[in-house]
This record gives sequence, structure tokens and C-alpha cells, in this order.
Amino acid sequence: MTMAFLGAVTRKDLAAAFRRVNPATSFDVERAHKWMQGRAHPRELRLYEDWAKVVDVGRPGAWIADCELDEFIQAICTRHNCERDTLERISEPSRRSLAGQRQDASRSLAGTYACYSHAWSPYFRAQFIRAELSIQSNGPQGVLAQYSERLPTSRFQLEGPLVMAGRAMHLDLVEPSGDGRMFFCLSLPTPPASVLAGLMCGATIIGPDAQPSVTRIVMIRLPAPSMRLRSAVAYLPSQTSIAGDLASLGLRIPDPAAVDEGVGAFLTGGHEAGLDQVQSPCHRALVDLFDPIWLAGAMAQQRFGEA
Repeated sequence: MTMAFLGAVTRKDLAAAFRRVNPATSFDVERAHKWMQGRAHPRELRLYEDWAKVVDVGRPGAWIADCELDEFIQAICTRHNCERDTLERISEPSRRSLAGQRQDASRSLAGTYACYSHAWSPYFRAQFIRAELSIQSNGPQGVLAQYSERLPTSRFQLEGPLVMAGRAMHLDLVEPSGDGRMFFCLSLPTPPASVLAGLMCGATIIGPDAQPSVTRIVMIRLPAPSMRLRSAVAYLPSQTSIAGDLASLGLRIPDPAAVDEGVGAFLTGGHEAGLDQVQSPCHRALVDLFDPIWLAGAMAQQRFGEA
């Protein structure tokens, strides 16, 4: 919208406008590419201050950082006596191009993935758990992800938006008919997006305590949806071959040993061999340490107030 207001044709034109108001501006053409794709947002307040000077709407940079698009457009039109319809019509081609880029990203990720991670339940310690991830375009709403595990007790399913932001891809998924929730932080995929990998964070589902947990996770794209993936129990027996499991789900594996070694190395790398959990005694020790400190301070404050 700023480009439309200025009559800028390219990001270089926009950068020149920022340099005119501040030769030392932190506006960067390459970062602007990510900003305009919605993959990241400017973080420096001084850049917003430069932005405020560029559009000259009589508002500080902090206002631009926090305002909604509709407010921003109205401020420009009021300050500079612009026709809103004209401004929006000029910006429409760029907005359509951006929407097309989002749709292309959706298509590149759409599909079914077999997910492998460490089991969190104490009853299945040192085993891997297999799950299903489905990614599909949800029209104007963006990209929708569904994650599900076929547990011995029931089918556990979460869903929510897929968001590419900054240098990572995020899934914040919730249980539609319950209170389950998990967060995934994955490395940004590159075409053909054959595999997604990163961290999954949540709490144990099957066990005496709900332990906050984080595990490495590998998500491997399958050639087609698999009924076996949807119906088979999630917990894999010890010493299960990931390559063999993927083959049973319809993925042709030319070198099973290489797949088992590669996936295993990723899952068991890093802190605590790929899995970390907050045990109840560890949490209780912190509570026992800080509760008396906090309560003593609160009581002292109360006595001071009474005095």
C-alpha cells in the first residue's frame, strides 16, 4: 500500500524513498522481499520511524507498527486527500501476486506425511511413535494442518493453521473437541518438500502425570494417503525399521539402511538424545524452593501495608 501511495514500481524504488528521508535507514531490499511476502516483519523501531516520514501521516513510527491495514489506508487518505478506491485499485495487482505466492506455497506442501518422533508416555519409554500429518489449502484462510495419532485409548487429533514466519515454519494445533494442544517449530522446507523436520512441544497424553515435553520430529511425505497410517497403532515396537515402515505406507525406499541411519541420527541427536521432559519431582523441587520465598515476601508486604 505504501508503494501504491508513492507510485513506486519496485522494491528498489521503495528503498530509495526510505533513503531520501534517512540516508542511514535500515530498510533493506532483500529483507523487504520477506516482509512483503508476510514471512517476516520489521523489528527495528527506527525503521518504522523512517516509514512514518515516508508516508507523512502525522503519526509516529510506533503507531504504524501497531495499526491495522484499514487504519493505515484511512490515515493516508485523510492526510493527503487521496481517493481510497484509487489507492486500493493501484495496489491490487501486487496483492493478487502475493496471494498467488501463498497459494503456490500451499500447493508445494499439500499432502500426507508420516511423522516419527519419541514417545512421551512413560509406558512406551524408548520407543518411537508414528503419526499422520495432513496439509491442505484452506482457501482464503490459508493452509490447514491436521496431526493425528492412533493411540491405544482413542484417536488423538489436532488441527490448526500452518504459518511461515521468519526463518521457520510453525504449527500451533489444538484438539477440536478437547483441550489437547501441541506446537511445532520446523525448518523452512524447500521444493519438493519431501521431508519436514524440527521440534514438537506439548504434554504427555498417556501417563500418570502431564509432563511438559519436547521431541525432535521427522515428517516424510508419502505419495498418497495411507489407510494403514490412519488405522495402525501409533507406538512402534522397539527396533522397528523406519524404512520398512515407510515402505509399508507406500513409499519406495531404494536404500533402507541409509534411511534408517539418517532418520535415526536426526531423532536421537541433540539434548537428551532427541527427547526432553520436565519430571514432576523436578518441578516440585522448584515449587518447594520458591513458594516460601514468595509467600514470605507477600506477608511482609501485607504487614507493611497494615502499618
